[in-house]
Amino acid sequence: MPNLVFRFATVQGQAIHWFLRRNCSVTPAQLGWLYASLCVVTLGIGAVFWFQGAVLILPFAWLELAAVGAAFVAYARHAADGEHILLQGQRLVVERERAGRLERAEFNRDWVRVEPGADDRSLIELSGQGRRMIVGRYVRPELRPELAREIRRALREA
Repeated sequence: MPNLVFRFATVQGQAIHWFLRRNCSVTPAQLGWLYASLCVVTLGIGAVFWFQGAVLILPFAWLELAAVGAAFVAYARHAADGEHILLQGQRLVVERERAGRLERAEFNRDWVRVEPGADDRSLIELSGQGRRMIVGRYVRPELRPELAREIRRALREA
């Protein structure tokens, strides 16, 4: 394999990997601890006011915590979303994970086409042999053409 330099990919032996992940500043575990501390503080303050005679404080505190909890669950469900593209030998394997659901497609590297969608900033379509996968969702739109060129170059030169 020639010495190829990639911006988005990692070369490991004879394989080239592209790991495209969502940029999450908080992990689901950290989010759980944040939510638990929020519950303690909110219910503690609510209990103080409830003991002083403001009985409607606790039901609204529970309602608030339920709404925030639902938002945190939605966030945590998608925190591990990402795409993995592997070029090894004569095959290109594309795996896409969204909300815990994994989609996988395998292409013969000689027959795969790398096409941008409607314009240069759109997602990248990998197609061939009757299959198609859309990638690049976790790359900034202005960098997607560069990612497409990098994948094309790797398919041609590696």
